[in-house]
Amino acid sequence: MKLSKRLKHIEQMVTSRYTHIWDCCCDHGFLGAALLKRNAADKVHFVDIVPNLMVTLETHLNRLYPDVSSQWQTHCIDVATLPLVDYQGTHLVIIAGVGGDLMNEFVSAIHRSHPDMEIDFLLCPVHHQFVLREKLIEMAFSLKDEVLVEDNQRFYEIILVSNRTNEQAPVSPVGEKIWHAYCDDQAHITQRYLTKSLAHYSRIQRGNAAIGGHIIEAYQAVTLNRNQMGLENSLG
Repeated sequence: MKLSKRLKHIEQMVTSRYTHIWDCCCDHGFLGAALLKRNAADKVHFVDIVPNLMVTLETHLNRLYPDVSSQWQTHCIDVATLPLVDYQGTHLVIIAGVGGDLMNEFVSAIHRSHPDMEIDFLLCPVHHQFVLREKLIEMAFSLKDEVLVEDNQRFYEIILVSNRTNEQAPVSPVGEKIWHAYCDDQAHITQRYLTKSLAHYSRIQRGNAAIGGHIIEAYQAVTLNRNQMGLENSLG
């Protein structure tokens, strides 16, 4: 099960060990299986709302990982209803493959249902990243890491946050670390992503002048940086 570039980056951002990792909207379970294989958690939970998909995935997992069946579990449920309270320990909730609007609903519901639990969220929306970031700021989440990835001619922001407030690491509405490049390829990715984002919201504003103005201003304020040997050089 070879991971796509996007899923590989998500998998690589799981650097802490958790008691439970929840691979939500897991589809065929490639990401969760990779985390299970490298023992990233005591238990990896595969979550999707499509019954046939989960039946097939459970059969597949039983065939591939029969000796570690206690280290994984499938759940055919709505992501908004994750039963985190039934599982003690530290939790990482991974949500990818859906838009920022729906992701907002999931994260808000989980946070609202478990206000006293410490939860990390690893999020990769397919669009509406600004809307998602605004909601994370509203809920006072703190940023742990973020990266910008280009995969199959599409751009993805991968955002690792915690529901624990940390004034030293606030979430930015347009991102901060994602605009810092450490090689020529990444520098070109950040430049093209910024250009695309500005063009997208400019089109929205032309259709409705009341929408998108503050978003455009936020992206216009972005400074692209090239980091090399600890030095930051503006790309101009």
